[in-house]
Amino acid sequence: MVRIAVLVSGRGSNLQAIINSIENKKISAVIAVVISDVQNALALEIAREHGIKTLFVDPSKFKTREDFDQNIIEIIKREQATLICLAGFMRVLSETFVQRFKNRIMNIHPSLLPSFPGLKAQNKALDAGVKFSGCTVHFLDEGIDTGPIICQAVVPVLDDDTVENLSKRILKEEHHIYPLAIQAFIEQRLVCEGRKVFWKNEKNT
Repeated sequence: MVRIAVLVSGRGSNLQAIINSIENKKISAVIAVVISDVQNALALEIAREHGIKTLFVDPSKFKTREDFDQNIIEIIKREQATLICLAGFMRVLSETFVQRFKNRIMNIHPSLLPSFPGLKAQNKALDAGVKFSGCTVHFLDEGIDTGPIICQAVVPVLDDDTVENLSKRILKEEHHIYPLAIQAFIEQRLVCEGRKVFWKNEKNT
């Protein structure tokens, strides 16, 4: 059984979506550990409610980002996790971390990358006047939301949209495509060649 480590910083809605998919047999894996850099993150409470091991790792206890990341690496190795999922994790991971788990770290971002990377993607979409936004699951690389794209979902931007309304509709799609990408990884259906990710034996979903 594939073991997943989930890194969180906030409310945990994507963590909840992953948990739901595991419980509904849509993801054939277990969450080995949920790790947070924020002690009171709501995501930790969600994990505990489902009997999942949680750990708070205090960044202030480490002299450098690399030291913090090395501690996370040791936890992941100890928990024998083969896939790392970022679910609202707000720290930039070091090159050492990314290379250690190359093409085994997934992230979900609320825009159609490569458009609007980084924070406040929904604000940027509205400010730019785009007609479509959405969300992207990608493998992590050393940049900010620049890794190989696994899958995307498109969300129309309405004339009267607010950041809150657009964010809610994008979040609904995040909860749909993130579990699909995770299960595809587990089934070894994702092939990463340079900047491109191909799906083997793609199924209609």
